[in-house]
Amino acid sequence: MRVLLRADVDNLGRKGDLLEVAEGYARNYLVPRGLAIRATKGAVKQAEAMRRNREAREVREREAATELAARLTGVRIEVRARAGEGGRLFGSVTAADVAEAVEAQTGVQLDRRKLGLSEPVKELGPVEVPVKLHADVEAFLQVEVVEA
Repeated sequence: MRVLLRADVDNLGRKGDLLEVAEGYARNYLVPRGLAIRATKGAVKQAEAMRRNREAREVREREAATELAARLTGVRIEVRARAGEGGRLFGSVTAADVAEAVEAQTGVQLDRRKLGLSEPVKELGPVEVPVKLHADVEAFLQVEVVEA
């Protein structure tokens, strides 16, 4: 059965895609949940409009992410933390702490989940933190952990 996806479906396709799927899968799963509709002439035109809108939105998002990456590149973010002997921190600096410092110092709101901090920082000094702004755009923040 030929269907038009009305939403992104994992391991199947994205919104606006025209697909050939098993009739039972379409009738019992996709259509009742509102994930797809039967492909008719009107639905095909609707699919083209959905694809154009999706592509335009992706271009806008990619451009915005590229612009944000340019703003963040080369900016030094300072995070203050209490430290003991040898520069060892009492506690650690997490992705949430870095995101908060970025917002305070640059005014840019970053989701902590987009920061590629593999593990919390436990020592004073510079750290390079990757930021995934878009599927195709990644920036690197220069974070300096200093003693409070």
